[in-house]
Amino acid sequence: MGNSSSLLTQYDLEDLQNHCSNLYSQREIIALYERFCQLDRTSKGFISADEFMGVPEFAVNPLCQRLLKMLEGLNFKEFIALLSAFSARATKDDKLKFIFRVYDTDGNGKVTSSDMLQVLRDLSGNFLTDEQRQSVLNQALEQAGYTVDSALTLLDFKQVLGKADLKMDVEVPVD
Repeated sequence: MGNSSSLLTQYDLEDLQNHCSNLYSQREIIALYERFCQLDRTSKGFISADEFMGVPEFAVNPLCQRLLKMLEGLNFKEFIALLSAFSARATKDDKLKFIFRVYDTDGNGKVTSSDMLQVLRDLSGNFLTDEQRQSVLNQALEQAGYTVDSALTLLDFKQVLGKADLKMDVEVPVD
């Protein structure tokens, strides 16, 4: 173990495993902690927006601004809980809850059609017109039994995306 991992005690590792619903092994938690310490360039115990933007894969993500709102100022315990949705052991339900949080930008527990359109705008850039995005959204909602005026709760959101094949697994490299 490197210097940063030696700061985690066995108790810390067990507590962190419980906190992330055992979706990461202790070795994966140590690897994530070392990465967290690398990102926390100021050693303040949390990661700032600027530090997150220093990760090239994150900076080029079309949803990076939405994700920054969720990630800004996270300590390690919050960081690992958030990342647990990307574990290969995470359930589809875990992944859908994370996606819902990305869409629910104001944190009111509902996703509106304007929230969904903004995500589509972020994802599609100039490849789709506003009319095409609206058409895609209308079709998806209609197929799930909703209208553009619907504000989706987490349960509704799961119904709309429940059949989607979610590829969100990120492997944590361990030494």
